[in-house]
Amino acid sequence: MRGDQVKEKAEIGRKDSDFISEIKTDILVDGKLCDCDIVVDCKVGDPIPLEVKLTNWSKHSVGPFALTVTPYQDYQNGVHNYELQDAITFVGSNTFYIESVKPTKDSVYFGALLFLYTGDFYLNIKFHEDNCSKELPVSWFCLPSVHIRAMEPVVQTQL
Repeated sequence: MRGDQVKEKAEIGRKDSDFISEIKTDILVDGKLCDCDIVVDCKVGDPIPLEVKLTNWSKHSVGPFALTVTPYQDYQNGVHNYELQDAITFVGSNTFYIESVKPTKDSVYFGALLFLYTGDFYLNIKFHEDNCSKELPVSWFCLPSVHIRAMEPVVQTQL
């Protein structure tokens, strides 16, 4: 299994008779399939497209749930900074609600990020159950973080 195509088994039901769902998730940043070992480079001030595709390979529908994308900076000392409202903005929403994904079908989140400053940033992408009355943990499916490096645009001078 490749790192950019995360295949996870997530327990959806609460009883022995309930099923296990097989989920495949693809993450594309700027049109490139992401791997947890790859750093995606982008330019400050340019919107960078983000696509998260969830495919249900089980025999049963899954949902409802929400997809949340949360950017952060990792200071490499155990501290994560999630207060990035002055450094990153979303074009669209950072949360996407999914009613249901039928067997062998997929649901795709499209959005974009705009980096306002240079730096190394990460995206924490989670799927949450969209029903507070359920007794499962709120976050049941978490993907590896996506690493994005925002750099100054290269200015070409003409002589």
